[in-house]
Amino acid sequence: MKKHGKKYIAASKLIDPEKAYTVQEAADLLKKASYTKLDSTIEVHMRMGIDPKQADQLVRGVVSLPNGTGKTVRIAVFADGEGATLAQEAGADVVGADDLIKRVNEGFTDFDVAVAVPQIMAKLSRLGKVLGPRGLMPSPKAGTIVPPQDLPRLIRELRGGRVEFKVDKTANIHVGVGKVSFNEKQMHENLTALFDAIAKARPAAVKGQYVRSISIAPTMGPGIKLDVNEAIK
Repeated sequence: MKKHGKKYIAASKLIDPEKAYTVQEAADLLKKASYTKLDSTIEVHMRMGIDPKQADQLVRGVVSLPNGTGKTVRIAVFADGEGATLAQEAGADVVGADDLIKRVNEGFTDFDVAVAVPQIMAKLSRLGKVLGPRGLMPSPKAGTIVPPQDLPRLIRELRGGRVEFKVDKTANIHVGVGKVSFNEKQMHENLTALFDAIAKARPAAVKGQYVRSISIAPTMGPGIKLDVNEAIK
């Protein structure tokens, strides 16, 4: 059994393990539950009542967090011609076509999100084994394949707090929604936006309880259990 330090134990005493907190109560507790000197990421963990083996029950979508994530996002754009020019002007960190594909194929993955224009996807398919396991492959469902003229908008959204959520093979969703340095209002707004988006993404094929449990915690800090019925409306 894992042993926790004195600071973790002290933080844990602030949280009632038997209580299911409201979103507002959790937002108010997060700063107190964080004990590291770093500006820890606030993470949401959700256990979904879906069968991840069924394609018509998969939960996936994007949401723009009103207060951002507090994280600097490195963006790679696969485009040439007009698309490359627009992406560079919009502030993408890495832009390229065949040259960037070659770099990634050789092991370059120093970016957090990859965006592509439709014209280059046929070439990009060869990077599936590199980008796929890292969750970096551009896809229509994630909204990361757009025509050249939409690149500036998408890059702005990604910089401003646009995050993707998707259920994994174990029927869980894990999303970073901000930093401990956020105030209670900012955290409440981000959490509400995420939960609203996940509620709207409920597949028609899902029967019964859609979300089984939700917990929220700062990196390395104790988890706070949320009231599912209050969070997902």
